[in-house]
Parts: sequence; structure tokens; C-alpha cells
Amino acid sequence: MVKLKTTLIALGLTLFLASSSIAQCAMCRATLETNVSNGSEEHMASTLNIGILYLFAAPYVLVGIVGYMWYRQSRKPGQGYQ
Repeated sequence: MVKLKTTLIALGLTLFLASSSIAQCAMCRATLETNVSNGSEEHMASTLNIGILYLFAAPYVLVGIVGYMWYRQSRKPGQGYQ
């Protein structure tokens, strides 16, 4: 029961904090578009796009790792739910 509560709290915090991280990406992109339209270097645009993809993928990788560890732990004999 404690694991379920901890999992729900972690999931709630993740969903709550995700909206602020999405807003940050939009702000960075808008700033970059302004700089590029003013004649700044375009290499910076591709670098920022890679950074945005990294920020987008990181939570999914972490959830996948935690899910795999949880699955592996539940498959051990004598460790299952009762």
C-alpha cells in the first residue's frame, strides 16, 4: 500500500511539473526564432532542436527504466503481491 501511495505521489508530481518544462521549451524556441530572424547564426537553431528532443525523450527513458526494474523485481520468486 505504501508503494502505491508513493507511486501515485510521484506520478502526480511528474504530471504537475511537466507543464512548466513544456513552457520552457516554447520560450527558448521563440527566443531563438527572434535571434535567427535578426541575422544570428543558424547553427544555434539545430543545436536547440537537439536539446528540445533530449528534454522530450528523457522522461520516457526514465519511466521505461523504472518500469523495467519494477517488472524485473515482481518476477522474482517470493517477491510478488499477495
